Amino acid sequence: MESSPTSAIVVKVEEAEMDEMWSFVQSKKQQRWLWHAIDHRTGAVLADVLAPHEDAAPKELRQLLAPFAIKRFYTDSWGAYLRLLESQKHTVDKANTQRIERKHLTFRTQIKRLARKTICFSQSTWLHDVVIGLFINRYKFGRAV
Repeated sequence: MESSPTSAIVVKVEEAEMDEMWSFVQSKKQQRWLWHAIDHRTGAVLADVLAPHEDAAPKELRQLLAPFAIKRFYTDSWGAYLRLLESQKHTVDKANTQRIERKHLTFRTQIKRLARKTICFSQSTWLHDVVIGLFINRYKFGRAV
């Protein structure tokens, strides 16, 4: 059986951690949120969304995760996760979100725009999203040689 050049291989993921972290554009009043999910076993980034702190963002993230056929989600207790994830597939537990919280620390250390107290910030939402998106893609897919 031949595969077409446009077909993608999607690996099934048993468990995933989901979380969000905030940053800002121009001032702290203009918050921007990075929503992302990682494989609970390997720590690999599965998907990410940059958006406001509203239910639409985790809905979009959930749609991006659909091809992975995830059986269990680990999150914090933020309301959108409680509203959007099926309770039998969802566990609210800090012990199972340690890997994604550690990834937040890595992101904040390497992307100054994500640091909570910094003089480095984006002037536009577009530039903010591009810089963070490029970093995550490089982090996810490795360095070019």
